[in-house]
Amino acid sequence: MNIIAPSILACDFGNLKSEISMVNKSKAHWFHIDIMDGIFVPNISFGTPIMQILKENAEKILDVHLMIINPDNYLEKFSSLGANILTVHYEACTHLHRTVQKIKKLKMKAGVAINPHTPISCLKSIIKDLDLVCLMSVNPGFGGQSFIENTYEKVKELKSLINESNSDALIEIDGGVNSNNAKKLIECGANALVAGSFVFKSKNPSNTISELSSIIN
Repeated sequence: MNIIAPSILACDFGNLKSEISMVNKSKAHWFHIDIMDGIFVPNISFGTPIMQILKENAEKILDVHLMIINPDNYLEKFSSLGANILTVHYEACTHLHRTVQKIKKLKMKAGVAINPHTPISCLKSIIKDLDLVCLMSVNPGFGGQSFIENTYEKVKELKSLINESNSDALIEIDGGVNSNNAKKLIECGANALVAGSFVFKSKNPSNTISELSSIIN
């Protein structure tokens, strides 16, 4: 089963509970939650109060993506707030193995994200320890950006590394995902697609999620 993970960053925060309810009832598999600090990326999203609302109302996996500096300072907090998957950025972690092991010790799945300019080879020494790799297919910080076409080649390269290493890591794509590129991403080796603006800015988000799910499954 390939995974659709609507990105809450693009939802209507004035109607957050109804947006959560829509995703709960939809064919989505995960909630994707982008935490931005305005330092690691040039934007601030939301913090723990929104996570608390998600913890109390979401009925699907909480896939939390930390786009922040010093993520180690917040691992326990996001564990307590119900994160099922916690993804940190390769570029933000000085001691990546230690961070990944701590995430796992806190009973969460461990993910690592890499920015568009970061090579797949940087993951070679840690790929077997990971549950998920998030490939940024836009430069992180803002929703609604255009998909970077080179992502297809990066997915293929990452899939080869995973197979060669006997890793169980899933490949997640984050940024610019839509009905035009979803199938090709899966064919290249992706397992999970994050969709933000494409879902929440559509006329009928639940139908859009269903259409994406039917395209990739």
